Amino acid sequence: MSLGPLMVDVAGTGLGAEDRELLQHPLIGGVILFTRNYADPGQLGALVADIHALRTPPLVVAVDQEGGRVQRFRDGFTRLPPARFFGEVYERDPSAARRLAESSAWVMAAELRAAGVDLSFAPVLDLDYGRSVVIGDRAFHHTLKAVAELGRAWLLGMRRAGMAATAKHFPGHGAVSGDSHHVLPVDERELDEIRRRDLYPYTQLIRLELLSVMMAHVVYPSVDRMPASLSRRWIEGELRHRLDFKGAVFCDDLSMHAAEIAGSPVERVRAALTAGCDMLPVCNNRAAVQAILGELGTNKHPMSQWRLARLHGGVSIALDDLHASREWRETHAELEHLQTGADFKLET
Repeated sequence: MSLGPLMVDVAGTGLGAEDRELLQHPLIGGVILFTRNYADPGQLGALVADIHALRTPPLVVAVDQEGGRVQRFRDGFTRLPPARFFGEVYERDPSAARRLAESSAWVMAAELRAAGVDLSFAPVLDLDYGRSVVIGDRAFHHTLKAVAELGRAWLLGMRRAGMAATAKHFPGHGAVSGDSHHVLPVDERELDEIRRRDLYPYTQLIRLELLSVMMAHVVYPSVDRMPASLSRRWIEGELRHRLDFKGAVFCDDLSMHAAEIAGSPVERVRAALTAGCDMLPVCNNRAAVQAILGELGTNKHPMSQWRLARLHGGVSIALDDLHASREWRETHAELEHLQTGADFKLET
């Protein structure tokens, strides 16, 4: 069975009969996990193994584990700072910031790989223009050079742990104030400015064989009236043709308000596939998923299969061995020390 284009969620800390039936549908290709799916590292490992055992090739299991307020798994995992933390270190000592970002990304990815998780949707490459509340401290910095260098370090750390990086939110979510979970943000800037600033970090990571990009639910009228996530001009024209990106393209969650411009859930999926997305998360809406499965025809794209297959996790280290390693102990201790007194508001 091949991997389908839909990424869906499951209800709890284990798979129910309905989950198992759903995940064996040929249109499903991945599972995204949330805080509700986590109790402890042992339970998480069992859940992921159960998901992987359902299919051959196994479904891609992903999570948002950026750090700061976007860290789904907490107790039993290293507490990660928000990306801005590394940007602040960068202002004082760029070399130290790059080293710490690489080591932190390795710790994040190695802990997830120990539980079998394939993918963390990171790093965020949005520039911090001081306008976006939903991005805010999830961005490394306001300068393209710092974002590119820290994003590069994050990619290399994840890769060293056996995990592909997912750069987001292409072409850039940082210059708009609206939150695409609730509204459809519009970025009125000209394409030349976006290329010169926001796309620079992507060009640098693509040169390192970046394997995955997540699109932004943001409209850029200078290019297209549709959000970038549903725009063939952005995905096929700009990302694949102009930037020569060969990896997988994720749409952002199609349950978000900004995606409603394309119509019903089924129409959103069709629009995203037509635009060139390889994997489409549809989160926290089982009724919508069932409607999509009932109406969407078969979808077998050889290039998409190849791109998605490369996202399966690589080599992993058993959790006990990881915790015993010198690098984990030193990085964990350094992060704990540097974050003393910090207070991050967490999302679920």
